[in-house]
Amino acid sequence: MHGLARIAMNGRFRALLLAVACFGTMLFAWIGAAIVALVTLRKGVQEGVWLLLWTGLPVLLLAKVSGDGSVLALLLGTSFLAIVLRSTVNLAYAGLASIAVAIVTGLGLLWFGQNLLAELAQMFEQFFASLEQQTSTSGAQAVRLQPPTQLQLAGMMGTANGAMSFLCLALARYWQASLYNPGGFGSEFRALRFPTAIVFTLLLVGLAGASFGISYRSWAAAALLPLTIAGFSLLHAGARLRGRGSFGLSLIYVTWIVFDAVKLLLVGFAVADTLLDFRGRWSAGSGGNAGGSSSTPAGESAVEGQRESESDRFSDGGDDGREQPTDLGDLPSKDRNVRLQDGQGSKAANDSDDDSQTS
Repeated sequence: MHGLARIAMNGRFRALLLAVACFGTMLFAWIGAAIVALVTLRKGVQEGVWLLLWTGLPVLLLAKVSGDGSVLALLLGTSFLAIVLRSTVNLAYAGLASIAVAIVTGLGLLWFGQNLLAELAQMFEQFFASLEQQTSTSGAQAVRLQPPTQLQLAGMMGTANGAMSFLCLALARYWQASLYNPGGFGSEFRALRFPTAIVFTLLLVGLAGASFGISYRSWAAAALLPLTIAGFSLLHAGARLRGRGSFGLSLIYVTWIVFDAVKLLLVGFAVADTLLDFRGRWSAGSGGNAGGSSSTPAGESAVEGQRESESDRFSDGGDDGREQPTDLGDLPSKDRNVRLQDGQGSKAANDSDDDSQTS
């Protein structure tokens, strides 16, 4: 994985070749989306949009031929989240933006993917009918299953795309940190929190959406995506503080995928953290840092590390070899308005220093 990231950082055409190759099959489409996000985070929005446009052409053709736009939706959703993270330097904002990705994807399916939704609904209906027939012929009590509607399927696929887009963004951010700032993404993710007002607003929206009926519950789940992300962030912070290995976290991930009750429990865990500040309590009890103590403002997930010194800055090895911006994780949130863009800010600063020394 790190090898792919290094190759993508060695030039735009290498990144384009890798992304197109990954999008050639749905099995590796998530890697292609992460490569586009990595270029956006590291080299700026302009380079990211360039790669998005050229990568999107074969992906759009593939969607037209196959009639399945899920790969295109993943590419667009991940690119959007990468632009948000690049612009705000705040992982929490990207988590909130995943709601927009989920809703827009679901609406796009309702408008442009009606044939796909109809095929899926018919497939589920046939499967449930076959299951009911098998249970009735075996002498057991007949099982009555309600097949999902097209509206429900659109919400499910939209929410899934919002979650996958954030996971691809997280992979890109992990690549970026591992190449240029080892450990930066871990600290950033473990410190991710949302303000109390946002947490309870999302919770109320999710409950209100679920109250409209089963067809809208999948849409209501989109509002809970940021809370799910915050719940996993809290689990990682607790595991890091207690020195627990990855086995326990892996078990939680597996149970989260299988059981809906675990999904709700994780959301409740994130809501409770807003009121009880588990990270602060854990840090106070151990005298350490759980990856986000109570002194960190809620919602500010950018790493509060020192800015890299001039000698530690690096060149991406891009097409022009110019100095590139510092890693997103190295910039405090208060400095987000003075980020270097494609090395031009650094060059202008150096020219200004030379002029002042000459004078």
